[in-house]
Amino acid sequence: MQPESSQSMHDVFLIAEAGVNHNGSRAMALDLVDAAKQCGADAVKFQTFRADELATQSAQKATYQKKTTNAGESQLAMLRRLELSQEDHRQILEHCKSIGIEFLSSPFDEESADLLSSLGIPLFKIPSGEITNHPFLQHLARKGKPLILSTGMSTLGEVEEAIAVIMAEGPVDLTLLHCVTEYPAPYAEINLRAMNTLRTAFGLPVGYSDHTPGIEVSIAAAALGAVVIEKHLTLDRRLPGPDHKASLEPDEFSRMVTSIRHVSLALGDGIKSPAKCEIPNMAVARKSLVAARDLPAGHIVSAEDLRVKRPGSGISSKFMAALIGRQLRVSLLQDELITWDCLS
Repeated sequence: MQPESSQSMHDVFLIAEAGVNHNGSRAMALDLVDAAKQCGADAVKFQTFRADELATQSAQKATYQKKTTNAGESQLAMLRRLELSQEDHRQILEHCKSIGIEFLSSPFDEESADLLSSLGIPLFKIPSGEITNHPFLQHLARKGKPLILSTGMSTLGEVEEAIAVIMAEGPVDLTLLHCVTEYPAPYAEINLRAMNTLRTAFGLPVGYSDHTPGIEVSIAAAALGAVVIEKHLTLDRRLPGPDHKASLEPDEFSRMVTSIRHVSLALGDGIKSPAKCEIPNMAVARKSLVAARDLPAGHIVSAEDLRVKRPGSGISSKFMAALIGRQLRVSLLQDELITWDCLS
C-alpha cells in the first residue's frame, strides 16, 4: 500500500503517526511535519474527527489516557482540545507539499472522510476502532481510494467481515495492518506472527502499526515483510497528552527509519545465487585441484598426485574423480593449478 511515489518492490512505506501529538496546536503540527520529513518518513499522518460526533458526554477515557491526561476530564473534553479545524488541515497539507512529504490523516466519521477526500488525500488509513463500523467502511470504500485497515482489537473473523464489506463496493486496493491497541503495547502480547496469518488468510499486503516502546519490533516487522509500518512520533515524550509517552522522539524515529531501510534492502528477491559482491571472492575462498608434486607429461593421474588448495580459479575439487586415470599433456610443478587443457 503505497501512494504513487518512488517506492520499489522491497521498500517499506513508513508513516510517522503524528496523531494528536500536536496537542491542538497548528504550530506544533507543522513542527511534527518537519520532524517527520527530517527523520526520513514517507508520510506524516494526523487524525481527523469532530469531537461531538466521535464520543458521547459519558464516554470514558482508556486507562492509558487517564494516566497520561487529567483523569477527571471526560473523553469528549479531551477530544475537543485535540480537534484540528478545516483550516488547520489545509495549512498542514500545504506545508507537507512544500517540503515533499505525503500528508495522511485517519478519519473517524463520514464528514471527516469527505473533508479529507476534498483535500485530495491519496489514501485512507482506517483506525482499528472502526473495523466493526461497517457503514463507515462502506462509505470509505465508495471513495475509490486505496485503504489501509488497522486490525487492532479484532479477531480474524472480524477482519474477514470488514474485508467483505469493503470489497462488496468493488475492487479496492486494501492493505491490512496488524496492530495491538494499547499505549504502550507490551512486547509479550504483540504476536507479530499474526502478520503472516493475515497475509496467508486473505492474500493481501500486510504491514504493522506499532505501539511498543523502542524501535525493535518495527524493525522485526520489516524483516517479516511488512509493506507499511506506522509508528507514533512526538517532539518530546514529556509533553502532556494521551500518546506522547508511547511515541518516539525524532532521534529515535530517525534510527528506526535507517534500520528499516537497511532491512528492506537486505530482504532481496529470495533467489539463492551468488551476490554480485561475492563473485570476485569465489576464486579466493574456494579451492582447486593442484599437483601434489612435480609431474611429467604423459603421467597417468592418481589420487596421490592431487591436492586441494586455494585459489579456486582452477578445476574445482568436486571434479577430482574425473581426473583420476587421465593422462597429462604437459608437465606440472608441485602446487601448480590443474586446468582441463593440461589433460589429454
